[in-house]
Amino acid sequence: MNFPSGLFGDAWAWAAWLPLAGIWLWCLRTGPWRRLREDGQFNIWLGAVVVLMLMWSLKAGVQPGLNLHLLGVTTVTLMFGRQLAVVALSLALAAVTLNGGAGWQAYALNALVMAVLPGFLAFAILRLTERWLPANFFIYVFVAGFFGAAVTAVATGLAGTALLAAAGVYPFETLLAEYFPYFLLLGFSEAWLNGAALTLMVVYFPHWVGTFDDRRYLWNK
Repeated sequence: MNFPSGLFGDAWAWAAWLPLAGIWLWCLRTGPWRRLREDGQFNIWLGAVVVLMLMWSLKAGVQPGLNLHLLGVTTVTLMFGRQLAVVALSLALAAVTLNGGAGWQAYALNALVMAVLPGFLAFAILRLTERWLPANFFIYVFVAGFFGAAVTAVATGLAGTALLAAAGVYPFETLLAEYFPYFLLLGFSEAWLNGAALTLMVVYFPHWVGTFDDRRYLWNK
């Protein structure tokens, strides 16, 4: 959604840096960074950052500060896990911000809403899928990928709507009527995009998707 500078007060902008810094530190300390050294994974990770940057640069505006764009977060999270995904998403957001697509003053708020929240939610949906549903290829693609992407997009929109309302940027009724409904439509696009991307990768490039295990989803099926 790419909040621009000046949309929130300084108190909101600075307060967001404390949780974001803590999450970054956790990601840097616990992330599976060794995986990026394996078989060109670092180049794939950087490629994901570039793709995200391009996706987030293409946006549609409803009103000033109310922008919409595809996220692609679920795919990146299932490829690399929470920690590496959050870092990749933060780098993509920094590139978009540097290019003028968002504001530095609102960078921490943007990162919490567009990187941290959807990244953690997409990973939580994967873990719930692994725990409660059968280990099946189609379950992985359609529930963790397709359905998970839709839920993540809608939840991100809801979080952005709540944040804008809490900060007094727009009245809550206006946001519910003119902003949040678009995320319900965006959820379908997000689901198809991530579902298709994951299907192609697990079929042709399964080593790109770190959370996909051949032995769990394909062997003896």
